[in-house]
Amino acid sequence: MVSMIFSQILAFSGASSGLIQSVVKLKMPPILILISMQITIIFLGCFMDNLSIAVIAVPIYMPMIKALGFNPLWVAAMTLINMDMGNLTPPFGLQLFVMKGMQPSTPMAEIVRSALPFLFCEAATLILIMVFPDIALLLPELMRKG
Repeated sequence: MVSMIFSQILAFSGASSGLIQSVVKLKMPPILILISMQITIIFLGCFMDNLSIAVIAVPIYMPMIKALGFNPLWVAAMTLINMDMGNLTPPFGLQLFVMKGMQPSTPMAEIVRSALPFLFCEAATLILIMVFPDIALLLPELMRKG
């Protein structure tokens, strides 16, 4: 609900259309804009929880994604992976603190090191989905046909 209100405020103030026009006028390939959006979400995930990121990013990013011609479902799949990656990265990775709470005697540095293989797997998955969008879109497409 908060995201919808924020989206409406952006639309009525003209901020959405101004942002879309400035992004479309950039002399960058759209995929680089998408990559920069995803990097921003990973950075936000280091400091914020997923709900806060969604409330801030979705109203800003969704019109830009549509204007650039990307499939919103494909971008949403990548965004969810990025949010999870942000929760596994220091300094405020929420999942790291959950792990620390379950094993208080384990040093935080060891917990961070133990999360690195998961981060690498998520990064590889993200790259695969970005290079081959059909990975994320196959199941929804099958459900649509069925």
